[in-house]
Amino acid sequence: MPGSVQSIERAAAVLRLLAGGTGRLGCVEVANSLGLAKGTAHGILRTLQAVGFVEQDRASGKYLLGPGLVQLTVPHLDPNELRSLALNWTDSLAARAGETVRLGVLEAGTVLVASHAFRPDDSEQVLEVGARRPAHACALGKVLLAFDAGALACLQRRPLPAYTPRTCTEPRELAAALATVRRTGWAVDAEELEMGTAGIAAPVQDRGGLTVAAVGIAGPVERLCDASHAPRPALLALVQDAARAISRELAAS
Repeated sequence: MPGSVQSIERAAAVLRLLAGGTGRLGCVEVANSLGLAKGTAHGILRTLQAVGFVEQDRASGKYLLGPGLVQLTVPHLDPNELRSLALNWTDSLAARAGETVRLGVLEAGTVLVASHAFRPDDSEQVLEVGARRPAHACALGKVLLAFDAGALACLQRRPLPAYTPRTCTEPRELAAALATVRRTGWAVDAEELEMGTAGIAAPVQDRGGLTVAAVGIAGPVERLCDASHAPRPALLALVQDAARAISRELAAS
């Protein structure tokens, strides 16, 4: 069996050290307590700070546990907070693509729509915030499942319902499709949830690279996809640009 990873062991030791005693330690104190070189301790502390597990007190320069550790035991991101952070980008994507925009998170094996921007036309539309969509049959869900092995395993333990003749219901076929999503960084559904409609989506990631949401557009399949049901490149680029912008916004928050 492969051995343990020393850098992870050291990071865990730093966190345990900060969790005890006064909870506020300088870099030299951490290094001396754990028998590390000062440069090594500093690198670990900076890395833990970058992912939110440690923060530095501005006045003293000492380190303490950060809010990122608390988030490990609660839902990773509040949908209302996510909607507020992404609002400018989802509205801009709707205007530029001319299509409906949804931002979704994975919850209980389904996609919870956290944000919905109307397509910019005069047609009657219904706000879908709070609605749920089947993860295996929409582009948003495919993105989220592709980067969450636990959720995918749970989903595959029960029958996957078919919504159209094109819905992917076979576990091996779905796994292969999600492997493609991980490789390309985007997902498409063409008439898999509803005949005549399609969706294109891309992942929204936090500062550590964890996929926490997906953003995408939806509309008539002939507008979003070519004859082979591949996404139209210009629309795909707009979706990916929006996903990267929301990810940057999230990392900076």
